[in-house]
Amino acid sequence: MVQEIVSVQFEDFDVGAEYQQLAQGTDAGAVVTFVGKVRDMNLGDSVTGLSLEHYPGMTERSLMQICEQAKSRWPLLNIRVIHRVGDLDLGDQIVFVGVSSAHRNAAFEACEFVMDYLKTQAPFWKKERTTGEVRWVDSRDSDAKAAERWK
Repeated sequence: MVQEIVSVQFEDFDVGAEYQQLAQGTDAGAVVTFVGKVRDMNLGDSVTGLSLEHYPGMTERSLMQICEQAKSRWPLLNIRVIHRVGDLDLGDQIVFVGVSSAHRNAAFEACEFVMDYLKTQAPFWKKERTTGEVRWVDSRDSDAKAAERWK
């Protein structure tokens, strides 16, 4: 039975501990993880940090729906999605997506699918702090194009 766990939280997460949960047992032949971090440059400007907001309840439901879609497409054993909110500094971890499956193709594709849909369907709002201003970040066409390939 596929286990899925979704967390939206202010606290950081431990990638090693999350991996250990995904890799438990002997049926997982593949564990794929992705970690997104706050980078120092965006749109040609130096970024000093960011703030993430969300709509409690709706966000978790949206993430669970994305996990359900992944389960229906690939033979997954476990799914784990963590997304942080609040004020984050350069180098901080923002998001963790992890999946396990018996086979690597399913694990790779499902992890990428979850991340693509998270970027385009989950109700998060990002505000960047740059050296010159504070600005809301619009969604990117490249994210929408990436998600289109799963339709």
